[in-house]
Amino acid sequence: MKILYAIQGTGNGHISRAREIVPLLQQHGDVDLLISGTQADVKLTQEVKYQLHGFSFIFGKKGGVNHYETWKSMNLPQFAKDMRQIPLKDYNLILNDFEPVTAWACKTKGIESVGLSHQASFQSRNVPKPRSIDWAQLVMKYYAPATHYVGFHFDRYDDFIYTPVIRAEIRNMLTTNLGHYTVYLPAVDDQSLVPLLKQIPHVNWEVFSKHCKQSYVNGNVNVSPVNNELFNKSLASCEGLFTGGGFEGPAEALFLGKKLLVAPMKFQYEQQCNAYALKQFGLPVIWASNKNWLPIIKKWVNSSQEHQFHFPDETAAVIDKVVKQFAR
Repeated sequence: MKILYAIQGTGNGHISRAREIVPLLQQHGDVDLLISGTQADVKLTQEVKYQLHGFSFIFGKKGGVNHYETWKSMNLPQFAKDMRQIPLKDYNLILNDFEPVTAWACKTKGIESVGLSHQASFQSRNVPKPRSIDWAQLVMKYYAPATHYVGFHFDRYDDFIYTPVIRAEIRNMLTTNLGHYTVYLPAVDDQSLVPLLKQIPHVNWEVFSKHCKQSYVNGNVNVSPVNNELFNKSLASCEGLFTGGGFEGPAEALFLGKKLLVAPMKFQYEQQCNAYALKQFGLPVIWASNKNWLPIIKKWVNSSQEHQFHFPDETAAVIDKVVKQFAR
């Protein structure tokens, strides 16, 4: 059996999930990997057969997407060329983790594909979403269309939705609590974060920033470039994680029993929905409308987290089911 696994390269969550799923797929046949997008900081250990430009959402430095850089990075002629060149008919199964080139190539050629992603869960009306109407709802629906969907979310909101894929390195991690707080906010510049976090001097902050090239210490704030191994070490020994409204990072922190505070990116509908879902569980959220973050962060640091999450290890069973149900 030949399997094509297409992965979105914007953000680290898609790549992190793929690192767990690829070895499981390889038990069922030959797997070719395709990645489009350019914003991930972690890499796959397996060979990537197709590296495409795709569409990337470029992170800004003030809490949101940099729309100008995002639009500037788009290359529609290249997108169309890549769509034509992918040999889709060579594969018995095409899986898509919110990757648009393969998704639209399948759609235009009438070839079945399976949306296997967190975003796939948003096909269900049961998934918590803010009431406000956002143009990005259309992006969520049409960015990477598929004929079948298998989704992952914080809870089983529908019969095709499963709990998060937690990497083995996280599941097997020995945790401690050294009292520090880990911070990963890819759309916020560390130069903005450091003065804010220094106003809570009785705790240590370990910040991982996409916007710095070299580690440095400023008072009680330690800033480092993004590094998967160092981040995991910090997460394993922290009191809590302060991060954006992504999916994999918050899920891993909750699995490890760490306190969680999220600040979803402005104008990023998926992150707004994730934060809204977490809010339903009683977890704190910093919304774009919150101009003063300090009181919320202070309250979070000084409070305990009551809700406990249980994410069973069901990834292998999900992959087995997908292969048996959708391979042709």
